[in-house]
Amino acid sequence: MNSGYQKYVPFEQIHLPDRQWPNRVIDKAPIWCSVDLRDGNQALVTPMNLPEKLEFFKALCDMGFKEIEVGFPSASETEFEICRELIEGGHIPDDVTIQVLVQAREHLIRKTFDAIRGAKNVIVHFYNSTSTLQRKVVFKKDMDGIIDIAVQGAKLIRELTDSFDGGTNIRFEYSPESFSGTEMDNAVAICDEVMKALGSTKENPVILNLPNTVEMCTPNTYADQVEYFIRHLPHPEAAIISVHPHNDRGTGVAGAELAMLAGAQRVEGTLFGNGERTGNLDIVTMGLNMYTQGVDPGLDFSHLPALKDMYERCTKMHIHERQPYAGELVFTAFSGSHQDAINKGMEYMRTSGTPYWEVPYLPIDPADVGRQYEPIIRINSQSGKGGAAFVMQSVFGYHLPKAMHPEFGAMVKAECDKLGRELSAQELMELFNRNYLEVPAKYSLQSYSVQEQKDGHVHFKGVIAVDGVPTEVEGSGNGPLDAFFNAVRSMKIHEYTFISYNEHAVSSGSDSKAIAYIELKKPDGQHIFGVGLENNINLASIQGVLNAINRAEQAK
Repeated sequence: MNSGYQKYVPFEQIHLPDRQWPNRVIDKAPIWCSVDLRDGNQALVTPMNLPEKLEFFKALCDMGFKEIEVGFPSASETEFEICRELIEGGHIPDDVTIQVLVQAREHLIRKTFDAIRGAKNVIVHFYNSTSTLQRKVVFKKDMDGIIDIAVQGAKLIRELTDSFDGGTNIRFEYSPESFSGTEMDNAVAICDEVMKALGSTKENPVILNLPNTVEMCTPNTYADQVEYFIRHLPHPEAAIISVHPHNDRGTGVAGAELAMLAGAQRVEGTLFGNGERTGNLDIVTMGLNMYTQGVDPGLDFSHLPALKDMYERCTKMHIHERQPYAGELVFTAFSGSHQDAINKGMEYMRTSGTPYWEVPYLPIDPADVGRQYEPIIRINSQSGKGGAAFVMQSVFGYHLPKAMHPEFGAMVKAECDKLGRELSAQELMELFNRNYLEVPAKYSLQSYSVQEQKDGHVHFKGVIAVDGVPTEVEGSGNGPLDAFFNAVRSMKIHEYTFISYNEHAVSSGSDSKAIAYIELKKPDGQHIFGVGLENNINLASIQGVLNAINRAEQAK
């Protein structure tokens, strides 16, 4: 055997110079079939029990799935009994078709028909492996022998269907397992023979499922295979072309999307990509990919957190924090530039009146999948000046002026570096309070009054303590702040220059507090901010000035 990468045989490409799929777009949803309860379940360390399967089945129905593969009832008594409970327990809505999987072997097929008795709508899904490798290594049969297995299975299924009692609507599905590892002409040949044996017509088509059972090739090659197959199938009008991608190369979603461009009408997959080895196609990702392109996926993803909780509870599997759309961190930005762009995008959405979702770095509105805006921006040492400000605004209603962002951002970065982790929103507020509202007071306002004069000026009179020693001050100006600054000219405070002022109510209602942000220039020419939070806006402004000065004096 060769060593290293040289031991592997490159995948043979399809000669299709006039391929059409690159010029097409996905403009409607496929027929979805969930295989969570079969393919997903068989890959679990601890398979789901009956209550868990029933809960999962109901969730799939609530999402809008109309075709659900419920198991492999001939494989074990447990699988058989679960199928019977679904039917006898009345768990299957009238508009939902259950699908059962079975190998093309006589005794297993007969057992499967026993399992589905009494169901209203059923897809009998049978398969046998057709790949070059499995023919050589596992079955040691030529292609004629493999075709015979499939045809004999198809004939028996048709015979049992024709004699089946109880008014069950039975449809057929055939999978040449490991389709992508099968020579395409052989794949066409075996499916054509199965269609003949089943008596497939345009009015009664068979589902031909083309599994990427082991993902062996790039998505474009899989698309070539699907397009080649459809072109060469003698009667494609008598078939529904389905795909069943796996994710061994990490491109299961891309494979399914390109397969749809190539002509696939139906897609089998699982929620969050659960399945053998690296998993199946992730229907959540593929469906929401459509949603974000303005295409209705035909499935309800509006309660994604609840769906995630159900999945993790029933499967005992953990959804990764970076899982598309569903992961804990997918609507979170740590990078400063990303945070700033998201903040601006959210403001644009509030003010522009645009009918479209237009927020940088967020391809989907979190609200559309049941997520919240609050955790979008999280704060760590990599966060920029705008991130902390966004959290203060979105969580606490504090609209920090833009000029203040670098100052507070530097405090946040220092705190994250000190702790070696991110800060929660509450910790961010505590940091803000410590630095802006709970400042040691060299200068403190003990009492004051503000009176408007007939000439439009404002008169300020008050008592300010300096290191605990009270001093009476008095002055007039064209507003409360100007009057205050004139009143304290006898103190060292007058060395500070007023730069800017911003204020707003923290919340609505008569009992709302007012917050004032004051920017001053220090005697050394540097700028510093102070914040006042009071019931009275005049007092908040004055307190903001004093807090700014006290911060400056503390830093000396």
